[in-house]
Amino acid sequence: MIVNQQSLRGIFTGFKTIFAKAFDQSKTLWDRVATKVPSEAGEESYKWLGMIPRMREWIGDRQIQNLSASDYTIKNKDFELTIGVDRNDIEDDKVGLYTPAIQDIGQSAVTFPDDLVFTLLKNGFVNKCYDGQPFFSDAHKVGKKTVSNKGDKKLSPTSYGAARSSMMSLTDENGKSLKLIPDLLVVAPNEEANGRKILLADEIDGTTNIYKDTAELLVVPELAGADTQWYLLCTSRPLKPLIYQERKAPQFVAMVNDADTNVFMKKQFLYGVDGRANAGYGFWQMAYGSTGEKE
Repeated sequence: MIVNQQSLRGIFTGFKTIFAKAFDQSKTLWDRVATKVPSEAGEESYKWLGMIPRMREWIGDRQIQNLSASDYTIKNKDFELTIGVDRNDIEDDKVGLYTPAIQDIGQSAVTFPDDLVFTLLKNGFVNKCYDGQPFFSDAHKVGKKTVSNKGDKKLSPTSYGAARSSMMSLTDENGKSLKLIPDLLVVAPNEEANGRKILLADEIDGTTNIYKDTAELLVVPELAGADTQWYLLCTSRPLKPLIYQERKAPQFVAMVNDADTNVFMKKQFLYGVDGRANAGYGFWQMAYGSTGEKE
């Protein structure tokens, strides 16, 4: 193949089509636990995170619900993935060899939020959320009360039931129910069988399983390494427990000008994807996490 701008444009168009197809066909998990929030700046402030507002009977004047102010901010980060295509491979009509690599770029671009979101979940026992406490903590303040959304028991019907009861019993600072019903159990791969037993089995150890179908199970490969941890989430609200903030969606780009340094010095044409985004924590009330350290 003669290498000129016309042929390079054709290669770019072909690669972009392959990228787009892989991007569209790849499945993600992050959107099961996080809400996508568009961003228009280098960082976004979530001052409104705090008290969950509730409707009330209108008696007298309106009561303005001043949302609890916080200084929780999510700063966008830059992400990229780039490969080099050797000029000789183009001249020798071996461009097709790069198809799997371009497909992998497409898949990586659409699934990289999984890494961001589930790393946050895994580190939620240490990383702080809007109230200055770790996302999973036994020291959250609700009015004058101290509330916990953190456990240490291994996943079992008993610990699952306790977590479910704890979430459903949460109230606001006025003692009114938050009406949270957990609907998603999130586990690492090694706890899949245990999670399926709790949520799908008719009986457990000869006893009727009262927790059958009380939530869906989500098995997350990215949680491998934190094998004993497990999480119970309420994902039915407009704002899910975690936030995926997107400033610029992944874009397929290239450097294919003969004057580019990479072409002149290394005879490589560069193709890749870049984007701007980050992830953070939403309402801790919508999540319960256990370290699974104890029986």
